[in-house]
Amino acid sequence: MNARTPAIESRLPRVGTTIFSVMSALAQEHGAVNLGQGFPDFNCDPALIGAVEEAMRRGLNQYPPMTGVPALREAVAQKMSTLYGHDYDAGSEITITAGATQAILTCVLAIVHPGDEVIVLDPSYDSYEPNIELAGGRAVHVPLTPGTFRPDFGRISAAMSPRTRAIIINTPHNPSATVWSAADMQRLAELLRPTDVIVIADEVYEHMVYDGEQHESVARLPELAARSFIVSSFGKTYHVTGWKVGYVAAPASLMAEFRKVHQFNVFTVNTPMQHGLAAYMADASAYLELPGFYQRKRDLFREGLRSTRFRVLASEGSYFQCVDYSSISEETEEAFCRRLTQEIGVAAIPLSAFYAGGFEQRIVRFCFAKKDETLALALERLARL
Repeated sequence: MNARTPAIESRLPRVGTTIFSVMSALAQEHGAVNLGQGFPDFNCDPALIGAVEEAMRRGLNQYPPMTGVPALREAVAQKMSTLYGHDYDAGSEITITAGATQAILTCVLAIVHPGDEVIVLDPSYDSYEPNIELAGGRAVHVPLTPGTFRPDFGRISAAMSPRTRAIIINTPHNPSATVWSAADMQRLAELLRPTDVIVIADEVYEHMVYDGEQHESVARLPELAARSFIVSSFGKTYHVTGWKVGYVAAPASLMAEFRKVHQFNVFTVNTPMQHGLAAYMADASAYLELPGFYQRKRDLFREGLRSTRFRVLASEGSYFQCVDYSSISEETEEAFCRRLTQEIGVAAIPLSAFYAGGFEQRIVRFCFAKKDETLALALERLARL
């Protein structure tokens, strides 16, 4: 008798392999410089490795508290108080997560019920809509203004309905590298004031804002902080994306619901890494110096791109740089990225991949979180176009 695997109805029938995995595999196949997927190709501070190793040797290798190691939650609360002026209670308002993607999914599952709507601003990170669908909700896509990628509050307002449960915002923004201003945050606060809409604020690039500007966290405005989950990432900040450790800050009533879901999808997070991160955060210079560190790489990359046929768009924050290739090719963005990888030897990500249903603008995204020699090699190849 032949064994038979039962057929199932997919929870995510429209989801396939992500463009990030596709382009990374293509880059590896063709020996291309991978400026597509957003991760550094350089090592973290050896002191951070040492702090984790020390925690392991001290025997801190068993389950930590479900909400996270107290010392790390205290360090996060202190950082947020110092930088953004909002005091979160480490015991009831900070939770350590298995990276930011898990954190965002948990936020959505905690608050979204079948039939609820969640506003998503396109272009957007690819996990947002599947997360909403898994909760039984519906993503309502509102485009950021083409060309500038600024929030269009008129369109956001028009998209809101009695079924709107939440809005997901992302600043500094992946993929456009734009940053919300204080005025943008004030407009959001005014728009949401008469509603019960919750904000899920994806702030994983919080320490990568350039040209002397500051990160406008929703934590800076008390009325936004009172209705927001704030998500951030130790992996992005400390160049350890593979560790998959992040955190969420939220008012106690929201956090209580978040933790109900968190305890049943991951329960808790790698113990020695939490202790190591807590010890390492005692020196704030690692994240306070990050804007200068990445701005130098941004400027190096942008200067090199000026010798190519790309039109270089603004890069206000994150570690991404978008470029317009209209003067080079009429290909679709995905076709151009594939040819760029296969023939030129540099991998990028099509911006259309960040839009529901795709939206062609002849713009692609590069990641400049790379060694200087990696960027130099990529620029040498891009100059051939």
